[in-house]
Amino acid sequence: MKKTYFIWLGIQCVIWTFAFFELPPELNERRLTSMSIFFIILFLLPLLTEKPLIQTILFCIQALITIIIFYPIDNLLNPYVILIQSLIIAEAVFYLSRLKSLIVIGVQLGAAAAIVLATTLTASHLAWCGLYYLLLTIALLHYQVIYTREKAARINNDILLDEYRRMKRQLVIEEEQARLDERMLIGHEIHDSVGHKLTALLMQFEAFRLTAAEKDKEMIENLKELAEQSLEETRQAVKSFKQREVGGLQGVIRLIRKLEMESFMKVNFSVKHGAFAAPLTGEQSFAIYRAVQEALTNIMKHSATREAQVIFESPGGSIFRFEVINFTKVDSFFQEGYGLKAMRDRLEKVGGLLEIDYDEHQFVVRGMIVLTDRSGEYDKGVACRRSGDGPPRLKGND
Repeated sequence: MKKTYFIWLGIQCVIWTFAFFELPPELNERRLTSMSIFFIILFLLPLLTEKPLIQTILFCIQALITIIIFYPIDNLLNPYVILIQSLIIAEAVFYLSRLKSLIVIGVQLGAAAAIVLATTLTASHLAWCGLYYLLLTIALLHYQVIYTREKAARINNDILLDEYRRMKRQLVIEEEQARLDERMLIGHEIHDSVGHKLTALLMQFEAFRLTAAEKDKEMIENLKELAEQSLEETRQAVKSFKQREVGGLQGVIRLIRKLEMESFMKVNFSVKHGAFAAPLTGEQSFAIYRAVQEALTNIMKHSATREAQVIFESPGGSIFRFEVINFTKVDSFFQEGYGLKAMRDRLEKVGGLLEIDYDEHQFVVRGMIVLTDRSGEYDKGVACRRSGDGPPRLKGND
């Protein structure tokens, strides 16, 4: 709306500049006052878009003022008055409804007739003026019909889009709830069947140990310990089924899906070099999920573009890397905020690093986590510290 106002104002200024030089050299007080009122109304009209009745009255006043300003002297017509009156009609059609714009058009055509009939124009010239105003009115009213339909279609489209997003959001919620209900059901089944049977097995082992021979007690104790470990693992599995939030690569995929549906982000997701087969611990998987989530959220909130690239890779199976790239111009005075610092701390706690790289073309968040081998030791030759004089770099197995 602001841009449209300046377009109207620019056209008015250009036409009035030419019209001013066609006015009589000596302007009387009445004409100068009328011109002042005309421009005051011109600046007031955009402020009254929510009050169409007042706008209608002001447009009519402008139309009548043109009679005072451009009333012919010596029966000579100022040709630019036709353009100024055309702009008044065009603005009225643009801002007002059909009925109110017709009122302004009627008043403006009456003002145009009062000016034209006071000149010495020939009959053919008068016919051309009448034809011009007729065609102008028809064209503008036709435009109003098209604009009204387009506006209504745009509003309906916005309503449908909001409804689509609401339904997509509801679908995600229902899928999440169904998944959670299924997990809870499986957890209850495991708890009620496997858990109770393991508990009964432990009680039987204990009863058997009390009556068993001394040479068999050690074996019974080992079996009992194995059953206790199985029961504890079963309890942990049931507990994990009750967790609502999912991390790791699965959580990242679901996060990308959610952002694409609800926030209309375009995310290019690539998996390279066996990233899905990487032996990540639960804590490491969740740290990666949180890091990618924070990076994508920052892009959604602060970036000028809603496009990102997410890359996962695990070269050699010794490290896990991820990159979140946003192709946008970054402020040269960029500083890490709380979210990026928390992301760095979370990765460092699980043996990882975080690197922020940006230039005038892109903003990149790079993360790396050292994977543990089967013996539980960190792979040798991989640096887990950031150098003091630059961004983090990998060595050895990189």
